[in-house]
Formats: sequence, structure tokens, C-alpha cells
Amino acid sequence: MKIFIDTANVKEIEDGLKKGVIAGITTNPSILSKEPKTDFIEHIKKITTLCTKYDQTIPLSVEVLTDKVDEMVGEAVSLVKKIGYKNINIKIPLSGWNELEVINELANKDIKVNCTCLFNESQCILAGFAGAKYVSLFRGRMKDVGIDPDIVIANTRKLLDDSDLDSEIIIGSIRNPREIIDSFLSGAHIVTAGSSHIKKLAIHPKTTESVNQFLNDFKDWLK
Repeated sequence: MKIFIDTANVKEIEDGLKKGVIAGITTNPSILSKEPKTDFIEHIKKITTLCTKYDQTIPLSVEVLTDKVDEMVGEAVSLVKKIGYKNINIKIPLSGWNELEVINELANKDIKVNCTCLFNESQCILAGFAGAKYVSLFRGRMKDVGIDPDIVIANTRKLLDDSDLDSEIIIGSIRNPREIIDSFLSGAHIVTAGSSHIKKLAIHPKTTESVNQFLNDFKDWLK
């Protein structure tokens, strides 16, 4: 059970690394577009430098920037070479049958694949058979189209556990902190979420109330 941070913001990443709770980082083109415009590779290298700074080689997922299947392998190989990070994972979206060949070819080149934008058990299992290290289900977007994500997560976990596949389930598209816990309870290996949702896991109003009461009681005792 691990928490990844879903961001390309270096301040958020460093804050999570300092706390010791972040076991991985996921990015995508939309997330990267929220950062100040700069060279794509150089920005990713800033992230890998942070990981090295904190003596961690945690998984970092970077997505291909093409939707053309015949270009994905070449771009993935180029990204791995240019970024030069030991634990880089290339995100390949599974839009159809042909992307499975891309995943298989990359796996055969010992390039770790995070198969992303998945919505059901069959996509996850096929990606696993093709060689994906991670299979990423989109919880929030599943709910948007009437899919019960907890059933899909539980079914996928059972299928993976009953097979010889070592793929891990990542749950993304998290809309609130409770979904992180619910995803783990349903069988997710990993949940990736934005910094704001992860931070809220540490907060409960009754904790704050209790601590304040303890301190106020002690102040009264000192009088």
C-alpha cells in the first residue's frame, strides 16, 4: 500500500518527500501544463534531482506526448534516454488493441510501463499480460460515467492475485481524501493524488479541538 503524488510541481514534490510519505510521483500532459512554461525534459530532470537529493529513487511516471501508436515506442525510448533516471516509468494510454503491442515492446526493452487511463478489469488484465508494471484506473472519471470504482478495483485485484502477473494497481483521478482510503480498502496497491488531498489525510477537526483543549486546560492549571 503506497501513496504517490500526482503533480509536476517541484515545491509540492519536495514537501511530500520531506514528510516521508510519498512513495512515487505521477505526471501527465495536463498536470505539466499547469506549471510555468519551460523545457519539458529539463522540468522532469528537476523532479529527478529532488528524488536524488532525498536519497530516493522512487518511481516517476512520465507520459508519451503522442497519440500515434507507431511513434510511441520511439518517443518512450527517447524519454528514458534523455531523462536518465533509474526508476522512470513511461505512461502509455490504452485506447485500443494496438497499444498493447507498444507496451509489450517496451517491456521487452526493460522499460517499465504505467498503462494509464483505464476504466475496467479487462483493460487492466490485458495491459498486465502485455507487460505493464502498473495499471492505472481513473476513479473519478469512472464515477462520472456510472461505473462503481470499488467493484472494479476489487475485481482487478482478485484477477491479478489469481494470476502470475506482478502488475500493481494505481488509482488516480482522486476527487477527495476519502477516495484515497476507499481505494485502498477496495484493494488498490497504490493511490496517486494531488498534494491538497494528501495533506487533508493528516487533519481532523476533533484532533485540533482536543489538542487546543489539552493546552488550555494546562494553562488554567498553571494559574
